[in-house]
Amino acid sequence: MKMEASSSHAQLRENTNRTPRTRHRMAIPTKIPTKIPPTLVARYLSSASSLADRLPEAPSQPPAPTLDLSDTRHLFASVPTAALLRSLANLSTLAAGPIVDLGVAALRAAAAAPEGRLLPAAVLGMARATVHRHFCAGEGFEEAGRAVEAMWAEQGLRSIVDYGMEDAEDGAACDRNLDGFLRTVEMASSLPPTSASVCVKITALCPISLLERTGDLLRWKQKDPTFQLPWSAHSFPILCDSSPLYLTPSVPDPLTEAEELDLRLAQQRLSKICHRCEEAGIPLVIDAEYATLQPAVDYFTYSAAIQFNHGDQPMVYGTIQAYLRDSRERMVNAVEAAEREGIPLGIKLVRGAYLTRETNLASSLGVPSPIHGSIQETHQCFDNCAAFLLERIRRGSGAILLATHNVRSG
Repeated sequence: MKMEASSSHAQLRENTNRTPRTRHRMAIPTKIPTKIPPTLVARYLSSASSLADRLPEAPSQPPAPTLDLSDTRHLFASVPTAALLRSLANLSTLAAGPIVDLGVAALRAAAAAPEGRLLPAAVLGMARATVHRHFCAGEGFEEAGRAVEAMWAEQGLRSIVDYGMEDAEDGAACDRNLDGFLRTVEMASSLPPTSASVCVKITALCPISLLERTGDLLRWKQKDPTFQLPWSAHSFPILCDSSPLYLTPSVPDPLTEAEELDLRLAQQRLSKICHRCEEAGIPLVIDAEYATLQPAVDYFTYSAAIQFNHGDQPMVYGTIQAYLRDSRERMVNAVEAAEREGIPLGIKLVRGAYLTRETNLASSLGVPSPIHGSIQETHQCFDNCAAFLLERIRRGSGAILLATHNVRSG
């Protein structure tokens, strides 16, 4: 098991419905003379002036601190030199593609080797001391909790705590993963208030094969609006005409009774996590997946948002990947639908994580990639999506988590 803590996601929320405090005063009838003697006025003004001269000046408020990302000395002042050198070595090594490929192959071989062998243990030990130590908060709940508390206490950084399990094959694995996510919420609830959110992977709560089947059915529904989905609990827009509908080339078979039952069980697992987060006052972020699964993931996300997002501040956040060509259109459709329904929609905006997979799949099918043609287009889409969401937040609608990954978008 691994625990990940992604720090310093910019969480923005503007409350435009603040009610100003009022002070209740009692009206007292008084008799005011029609004319005040000039000498009395002069005496009062003179007394007030001399009193003001004797009063100390109000201390000036220090200016609000400005985050200067170019001032690396200040930014990393609390980080030991040894830790900085270790991070530099890790990142420099991971920038070399052949080394990464070799490391992945070694880890796969170590994972497949029988237990007790010396070489696999050495490979896993090296990975634990380098890559895992750099990117993961810990191997258990206590270790991850200490990492989150340290970031909060030393730098004031909030974290998204991720229980690193996904790709469940059956219901038993999903139930085991549910227990892990619930323990993660319990751990997060014991941390300082507002210091942590929790991330969940739908692929850990619903079998992969069922997510793929559900995605096919949702894609066909986008192609043919008359197509019936008897299990669908809402009509939130999930796909659009620019989505990769080619992934479902023919009419899919409907879900069987057993599959519908498994779908309901998966929704119940997510609802249990949402209920626990609601009780603890902890935001829940639902992670994104690759294109064949994402429609089903969005279906789960919007179902949870409809049930648990109330008032001004959403509790459930979905994820939009800006490297996808259809991302902005899908996002706008979802935001506008949420506004019509009076549901505050939370969105985590990222660039994307499955570039190689999506490109290879599109190439194998002989169709255009669903991903933007360049990193510049992805940056532009990210910035446009962020601007759209921030304007909506200014009006009092929804909330956003910005996973910027670079200085300019920050």
